[in-house]
Amino acid sequence: MEATNHRLYYLDNLKTCLTLLVIMHHAGQAYGDGGGWAYTPSNPAEVMPWIWHFFSTNAAFFMGLYFFISGYFVPRSFDKQGTTLFVHKKLLRLGIPLLFMGAALSLLSGKIEIGHMWFVESLLFFCLIYALIRQRMSPVNKTNGPKPTVILLFCIALLMGIGSFFIRQISPQDHWIWPFGIIPLPLEPAHYLQYVIMFVLGIITYRFQWLQKMSNGVGFTAMLIGIVLAIGNYLRDGGPWDAFVWQWFGIYESLMCIFISFGLLWLFREYADVTSRFLRWCAAQSYGAYIFHLLLMIILQNAVDGVWMGALGKFLFIGIVTTILSFLLTSLVRMIPGMKKIL
Repeated sequence: MEATNHRLYYLDNLKTCLTLLVIMHHAGQAYGDGGGWAYTPSNPAEVMPWIWHFFSTNAAFFMGLYFFISGYFVPRSFDKQGTTLFVHKKLLRLGIPLLFMGAALSLLSGKIEIGHMWFVESLLFFCLIYALIRQRMSPVNKTNGPKPTVILLFCIALLMGIGSFFIRQISPQDHWIWPFGIIPLPLEPAHYLQYVIMFVLGIITYRFQWLQKMSNGVGFTAMLIGIVLAIGNYLRDGGPWDAFVWQWFGIYESLMCIFISFGLLWLFREYADVTSRFLRWCAAQSYGAYIFHLLLMIILQNAVDGVWMGALGKFLFIGIVTTILSFLLTSLVRMIPGMKKIL
């Protein structure tokens, strides 16, 4: 049983890696078919047709895993702080960056826009719903409940997948909506069930201590299944296999989400539960880097638009430089008195 005062460094390190992956994902969107993007290269040769495999595999798990980790820490925060302080801190840490970036993006685009801050807004919404539920319900006993097994993970993935499959019959992937046309909560129905389930799964995992109870055999098997599924997704290139995966992609993607996520959680638990001054610095800046990277990236992309590096070179350059700038900018902003409570 893990001591409650032991900081989970492996989750800090995993969140940092997810932030890096998000930045690289966005860095590639201008150079491949990754959905709408605020910048388009002036040189039509700067395109990477293959990068859709990268986008597809990332989208299968990385934001869901973000929600999972966030959900994992919610019960502990609520138990320690109580309703009033919990809600106050969430409004401060999530609401202020949302309002700031929403205003900045709306001014730049000339319309109401929150861009990548949809994640922060949804997370704030989920946290407020959790606080409301806890006003009427007591937490479950952490010492009871089943241990995670491969079969259990498969059942969760199947539940998520069947729901996602039927949702996508009405609202396909990459179709974003604003509920009722007026509420500024943009969401992608095709993936939103995944996000809700992963957030709730994070809460359940904390309550039943699944991260501590997950055996090496289950973790390794989950990682192996996740790798096989990811390879299968990268091998799609027309033909019967591509058609089969695409037809059932809501289920296939959900399997990737659960098994890659739990595989990574196990991998980092076993091999990355370490810290150093640099790793702690990176973890402290990762949230701010997520917030600031979009604007920095678009500025950088326009600044080097006429510089030829090849599509791959431009993708790597933009991703790496934006990452460095985002972390450094966050570090500077956090030096402002009071900003560490927000970032």
